[in-house]
Amino acid sequence: MPPRGSGTKQWIAVDDYFSGQLARHDAALDAALKNNQDAGFPSIDVTPLQGRFLELLVRISGARRILEIGTLGGYSTIWLARALPEGGRVVSLELNPRHAEVATANLQKAGVLERVDLRVGQAPESLAALKAAGAGPFDMIFIDADKQGYPEYLDWALKLSRPGTLIVADNVVRDGKVVQADSTDPNVQGVRRFTQQVAREPRLSATVLQTVGSKGYDGFALAVVLG
Repeated sequence: MPPRGSGTKQWIAVDDYFSGQLARHDAALDAALKNNQDAGFPSIDVTPLQGRFLELLVRISGARRILEIGTLGGYSTIWLARALPEGGRVVSLELNPRHAEVATANLQKAGVLERVDLRVGQAPESLAALKAAGAGPFDMIFIDADKQGYPEYLDWALKLSRPGTLIVADNVVRDGKVVQADSTDPNVQGVRRFTQQVAREPRLSATVLQTVGSKGYDGFALAVVLG
């Protein structure tokens, strides 16, 4: 049973309260969201509090090399890049050239473009190219792309990781639908396969944090590579 007083309006109000206190926007972040909206992108960016969460994970882990699978308009990329120490870098992979174009402008306005290597193309091909070029190992890998591809992206994440690498996957709860084994939603089934894969992988220690807020009910999977 959900806690008393819960529901979308309450979640948004609480999100707004904590965001106003702990994850205030600045001109560059506001502009990125507006540019994404003006470009007609789906409203699927992380929330400000989730952006702060990603920033804190970078700082806590001491990550210097970050791989992001799924750029969209670069909103989460800005949070990640801002948290990097001097000399740190984000490699961000995006399928859609228009998304990458808008993301580049957003990253430039935020003053972090020089910290980001934005690559356009099919993620599996870009990941294979990174591996072939000897890229990595990455200290943190953020997966936030098509959910059907999550199992394959996890395979590549392991190939591009080291012991201690933090792997974060967004949108794994799917408004609670992840528990529906008979779901015909390919996104739900992709997340279920991903979760089963994580559970079977002896090199990973993992958990899921359920989230509620202005984007509804969802959650992050977090895993650390043990060896």
